[in-house]
Amino acid sequence: QVQLVESGGGLVQPGGSLRLSCAASGISFRINTMGWYRQAPGKEREFVADFPTIGVTNYADSVKGRFTVSRDIAKNTVSLQMNSLKPEDTAVYFCRVAKYWGQGTQVTVSP
Repeated sequence: QVQLVESGGGLVQPGGSLRLSCAASGISFRINTMGWYRQAPGKEREFVADFPTIGVTNYADSVKGRFTVSRDIAKNTVSLQMNSLKPEDTAVYFCRVAKYWGQGTQVTVSP
């Protein structure tokens, strides 16, 4: 059974930082591309970043230069370091591997 569990969300002021983590069981990040997505209230879910098995990481234009995705194969976790956060980054953040999604973690950026 595949399970993805996100953590690390919370409330942060504009300009602040948060680090999200996604721990996987039942599926390996070594052989699967994993991605981070987010969904703001009233909006569709959108791509944020991904970490392919081969090649370079990819980022949405809106987060380039501010967010960094990384993975720890030994721990089967992926992380999303988010710096210089803006109010428009407020959303529920999900990790995804193949057809599987985590339950999401809330990120709120507010003064």
